[in-house]
Amino acid sequence: MMNQTYTADVLVVGGGAGGTAAAIQAARRGAKTILVSEFPWLGGMLTSAGVSAPDGNELEAFQTGLWGEFLRELQQRQSGGLDNSWVSFFSYDPRVGAEVFADWVRELPNLTWISGQVPRSVVREGNCVTAVEFKDFTVQAKVILDGTELGDLLALAEIPYRWGWELQSEWGEPSAPVSFNALTAKYPVQAPTWVVLLQDYGEIVAPEIQAAPNYEPSLFAGAWDNYGAEAFLNYGRLPGGLFMMNWPICGNDYGEGVSRLIESETTRREFETECLYHSQNFACYIQSQLGRRFGLANNIFPKISNQTGAFALYPYYRESRRLVGLTTVTEQDILPITGARVAALKEDVIAIGNYANDHHYPGIKFELQPKSIRWGGRWTGTPFTIPYRCLIPVETDGLLVCEKNISVSHIANGATRLQPVVMGIGQAVGMAAAICVELNCQPRDLPVRVLQEALLRDRRSPAAIIPLFNLSPLHPQWLQWQLHYLDNPETYPVSGNCPDSLPAQYFQEKYSNSFSGILHKLAPQDYRFTITTPAPYQGQTWQLVTLRSPINEQLQNSLHNQQTLKIYGRLNQAGNWLLVENINC
Repeated sequence: MMNQTYTADVLVVGGGAGGTAAAIQAARRGAKTILVSEFPWLGGMLTSAGVSAPDGNELEAFQTGLWGEFLRELQQRQSGGLDNSWVSFFSYDPRVGAEVFADWVRELPNLTWISGQVPRSVVREGNCVTAVEFKDFTVQAKVILDGTELGDLLALAEIPYRWGWELQSEWGEPSAPVSFNALTAKYPVQAPTWVVLLQDYGEIVAPEIQAAPNYEPSLFAGAWDNYGAEAFLNYGRLPGGLFMMNWPICGNDYGEGVSRLIESETTRREFETECLYHSQNFACYIQSQLGRRFGLANNIFPKISNQTGAFALYPYYRESRRLVGLTTVTEQDILPITGARVAALKEDVIAIGNYANDHHYPGIKFELQPKSIRWGGRWTGTPFTIPYRCLIPVETDGLLVCEKNISVSHIANGATRLQPVVMGIGQAVGMAAAICVELNCQPRDLPVRVLQEALLRDRRSPAAIIPLFNLSPLHPQWLQWQLHYLDNPETYPVSGNCPDSLPAQYFQEKYSNSFSGILHKLAPQDYRFTITTPAPYQGQTWQLVTLRSPINEQLQNSLHNQQTLKIYGRLNQAGNWLLVENINC
């Protein structure tokens, strides 16, 4: 491959959640695609960075597109299912996630994946990005996608980007600071976390976890005081006795001198080494407090830095360089409309998210405007939309962004950075790039309605772009209502529910179990269920939660306190909840 030049319709640089989704979607659309990644696994946050308990887009109505396809693949492949942790409804061995993405890539003859490479420079012809140079080769493409974890192509191409906080005077964001302060100086962006997996060794004494340089146990004191050791471990419990350590309270978030990530290659490696050591020391502290039953997992990730394979391949980056785009997503765009359960609908919407705004600054609690709502017996986030124009540079042609590097404010990034929404952005960008090749146009000239319909009508993984709580992707009128609100955005319901004239049919999946018992309605959206049968669970009381709109409506409106029910669903021991899939009265 020495000094070779390759040509493609679409080049994707970076194999994270967004870049991987973009490459797969572009190739499925028919574009000749090259994907270049730094690491031997694809999927980024979902796999290589170890966050295999993803947050957001958990409601059935939002499990669409490549995100929904990924969940279905995991459910089929992951022994024991996905009900393992309490931080997420979907937790899995990251090796299984990596296999899914690798298999999707292998089945596409027009998608070439090159791993172990990082971009060195960007080639421009006038105002247009035309190629990216790597160590030993160059790739020329009609459309180039920046799917890097830190927005590296933005810097290499000298495309304007943001890094750090914006003041309230910039966009009037209610949670933005009025003036720069000690917090904004110490943590210009959110802290990354180097995920480490622990293993329950049971009766066997686990190997001792060695302390890394600068071990200071007091940094971790009190990490699980308000939870207890069992709940702390179950936060990120994975199948096979594994525990994902991605813990924000006196845990392994690390942000000391975080701007070193974008200063130089040397300072970035320096920061990453410290971040890795910090997680190693957290693991050491956990073992010292909870005993040698728990140790580092073996052979989970490809080994790095002489470690055991317990450490993710790189840190979980929550924030990167952020494009200055044609429009910018701000906090107002993700907050609910006054008196509503949804955020305002963007007419050029291409992806949806619903996660609450979540910021990480070690040792500092930063209050944000609330965007959570009660739904399905639990808290979830207000649905919001991602506009196409936030993916396009103000002036530069030939390039789109598809990761956490979209044009978004620092405040709003806390909601747009989550794995499912980034995957949805990636799918939309891959589709857009392929259509630009077909139409021989620049991304800024692509008719957004063409893109929207392509996403909705995709044969394999149609993606919802209008957030509607009660519109399952299996609903026979799903496409009709999605198109209706695209044509008539002024009629988008503030309740987030479309008129449900034809209820969807739900089936009891083969992995569902049945439980008989008594319903307790403690408060609106707060339900308990005391099981009478089967015998092993007799007398136990579980929290009832659901991801399905008809079940949510039943629990709210059709069922009464102390009613005897037969419930089909799945128990989650870590969260002490019963995930309801169907109810017989």
